[in-house]
Amino acid sequence: MANDASTVFDLVILGGGSGGYAAALRGAQLGLDVALIEKNKLGGTCLHNGCIPTKALLHAGEVADQSRESEQFGVKTSFEGVDMAGVHKYKDEVIAGLYKGLQGLVASRKITYIEGEGRLSSPTSVDVNGQRVEGRHVLLATGSVPKTLPGLEIDGNRIISSDHALTLDRVPKSAIVLGGGVIGVEFASAWKSFGSEVTVIEGLKHLVPVEDENSSKLLERAFRKRGIKFNLGTFFQKAEHTQDGVKVTLADGKEFEAEVLLVAIGRGPVSQGLGYEENGVATDRGFVLVDEYMRTNVPTISAVGDLVPTLQLAHVGFAEGILVAERLAGLKTVPVDYDGVPRVTYCHPEVASVGLTEAKAKEVYGADKVVSIKFPLGGNGKSRILKTAGEIKLVQVKDGAVVGVHMVGDRMGEQVGEAQLIYNWEALPAEVAQLIHAHPTQNEALGEAHLALAGKPLHMHD
Repeated sequence: MANDASTVFDLVILGGGSGGYAAALRGAQLGLDVALIEKNKLGGTCLHNGCIPTKALLHAGEVADQSRESEQFGVKTSFEGVDMAGVHKYKDEVIAGLYKGLQGLVASRKITYIEGEGRLSSPTSVDVNGQRVEGRHVLLATGSVPKTLPGLEIDGNRIISSDHALTLDRVPKSAIVLGGGVIGVEFASAWKSFGSEVTVIEGLKHLVPVEDENSSKLLERAFRKRGIKFNLGTFFQKAEHTQDGVKVTLADGKEFEAEVLLVAIGRGPVSQGLGYEENGVATDRGFVLVDEYMRTNVPTISAVGDLVPTLQLAHVGFAEGILVAERLAGLKTVPVDYDGVPRVTYCHPEVASVGLTEAKAKEVYGADKVVSIKFPLGGNGKSRILKTAGEIKLVQVKDGAVVGVHMVGDRMGEQVGEAQLIYNWEALPAEVAQLIHAHPTQNEALGEAHLALAGKPLHMHD
């Protein structure tokens, strides 16, 4: 169909990552004739270079930690080391299975899939493989790539990006991680589990700085206990090769040396040289600008995912892609509430949240109108069984709804689903408190925190 010049698709999508393929699947489901163009592999960063492979590494690291520490549970094992070839085999098998399933989904929905590097050639067309693909609407979903800093050259050997880190054929003896956000702390956690000596460099005053400050402090405490070093509040100045690795110098003159330097300062949009600006699409620092319905300033063009300045999360891309497909199909759509999106950092321990931080809530509602409470996981039976520490913190508008849920501890990412419902349905603490949570579960801790906030704590001092 793509080779037939007379074909005009309802929707032409440039980019087959989370946002792009979600729009394609939903659009086809709603009867739209869809063309999906991807230069690499269907599934994009999340499936091949992001969410899925990093979580596989983190799980392998968790298994390594459990092997070393099993005797505390009365189980004697011996830990002989990490076989990175075996870890990559496991990781790649996970990816391959999901990739095959996604390919099958796209084929089953009768989506025209075109493999090749596309370029926006007009407000209603994309050029790919020497052909012009015409559409009534075009969706830009070209994603992001790892960022670096001026003068900091990523060589793929000693100075690496997250892409390189995912295929590293060895466990580095020592590593410096530049950036204490989600990507940085996840790799720091995995490498420490594998046996590396790790130091995280973060220019802001806390690790995971976009999270509630209490969560950041709990993670920092846990990292200290694990032996993960970090330097906060001073920015990077330069990096240089040494005989055995790399040396990093900070703005205050402090120096750190390690075998490798992972540059994990975030991801930047892929938009250069793709015909966006030439066709009138407004951008800012490479990001394509959109309204709340993901519409650009060009009526026939929308954009989603990491390409636009919203939360860089795969599930946000899914939601934005679905929104575009449903809008084009004539359904009533509701803009994404980005505060209501669950956020999880999968280090050990996990950091999970939804809604506003306490600082943000005070900014929005006034300091005197906000209350918070913390429920320590030490008071939760299942968490004690798992030997994990941490807290669940709730932020509430006084006499009103819970506007923030912030959790630190192993497996807290699995509890964020209920937290999402609590925030998005504007639940009152008393309403959650009357729900019965299964015992013993970690989920029960979320219920106990709401019991406490409702003024009737059970396994917690008044």
